Amino acid sequence: MKRDKQKVVDEVWDDEQVASFLHKVPPDLPGDPDFHVLLFAYRSMRPGDFGRFLDCYVDAGRDVTARNGDGVTAARYLSRHANAGPYIDLLESAAARSPR
Repeated sequence: MKRDKQKVVDEVWDDEQVASFLHKVPPDLPGDPDFHVLLFAYRSMRPGDFGRFLDCYVDAGRDVTARNGDGVTAARYLSRHANAGPYIDLLESAAARSPR
């Protein structure tokens, strides 16, 4: 980060900002684009915001169990991350209530 940029922490995200991640265009990577949207949201949000995002995501009919190019779901992919437990729980909960 540039020295003239101040790091922003604990910023409160409104519903519009959280929902805007539904419209992020994932890079041209192998696998389902929904996987990459989930991964981007995970990397950008605190667990509470990610949970709110998943509510919007499921309501929009997006696939919580989308897979990357290696056939791995976001929940399984995140299992390698030491602090991802709350995010994995949220993904599993969203998958359980998802119509897919």
